[in-house]
Amino acid sequence: MLNGIKIVEIEGLGPAPFAGMMLADLGAEVTVIHRAGKLAGVTAEAGLLDRGKRSIALDLKNVEDLAVAKALIAQADGVIEGFRPGVMERLGLGPELCLTDNPKLVYGRMTGWGQSGPRAHQAGHDLNYIATSGALYYAGLPDDAPVTPATLLGDIGGGALYLVAGMLAGIIKSARTGQGTVVDAAIVDGSAHMMNLLMALGQGGGLSEERGASLLDGPHWSRTYRCACGGDVSVQALEPQFYAALLTALGLNDDPGMQAQHDARQWSVQTARLGAIFLEKSRAYWTTHFDGSDACVAAVLPPQAAAEEPHMKARNVWDSAQGYLQAAPAPRFDGHSAPINIATRRDADRAAILAELDL
Repeated sequence: MLNGIKIVEIEGLGPAPFAGMMLADLGAEVTVIHRAGKLAGVTAEAGLLDRGKRSIALDLKNVEDLAVAKALIAQADGVIEGFRPGVMERLGLGPELCLTDNPKLVYGRMTGWGQSGPRAHQAGHDLNYIATSGALYYAGLPDDAPVTPATLLGDIGGGALYLVAGMLAGIIKSARTGQGTVVDAAIVDGSAHMMNLLMALGQGGGLSEERGASLLDGPHWSRTYRCACGGDVSVQALEPQFYAALLTALGLNDDPGMQAQHDARQWSVQTARLGAIFLEKSRAYWTTHFDGSDACVAAVLPPQAAAEEPHMKARNVWDSAQGYLQAAPAPRFDGHSAPINIATRRDADRAAILAELDL
């Protein structure tokens, strides 16, 4: 889909390289400038997030290496960096200079707090950003502290995916007008924006400021339950017809205590009732029991088990052919998923890149 689009990625951690991987999955030619020497925390010569990319290792504080980086960016459609505000400027690779050399460039900046604001230069991580943005608040049961899947809501959802969307929008604008742009992708912005779907519930009275009392985080029909084997199942039978299917599957369709789906005063008792029922059988039993049902019940699976789940396996969502488990590119186009590219080794493409730049 992005054949012919050239992206330069400055090596970083987390959401920026994920965004680069996704652009490569979509067909862009992504050249990652790895740091000369190992980046802290990186132990492998080739990482999953470097799949489909080309690599050259440069010391950006070295004059000659900096010239190579500038030459790469000068002929690129986009550049991605994930440092705190001001770092790229101090290196001589800030957006003002890069856009002077390449006016059509889309300059993507990935941060937690954004390029401006009181916390712009402050350290932080995924959990801090989504805590501040409001996105973490509802991720927990009543009287429990919020929890969230590591990196998914902030680094990836509010960060990398918004950076990709911004890059694509900028590339479309650049193709139409010849004018580049600077994309300020902040996790606090993106994760707050993701909340709009949930905030829309508030217009109909479905959102409460009390955790565990809203339409999707409080009811007995929208949570996970422990099974006899120690595994878990998810239940989210929101619509009345799906709730009816849930009650029927559990033999509760004639139980008067379970009929009031939306009476929040009964949710705790109804939750305890369902909890006791699911605890009687194993996750495998419930998976078979609800197979083909519209009760909206699904097993909670770790990635290794998800790879063997029949639906996921039929769609070839997970793959381990290269020695480690990884998910296939998404989304699909015309019903087909792009092949999984091989992860590049650090500095593997130095000779080819320098030859292309005539350096």
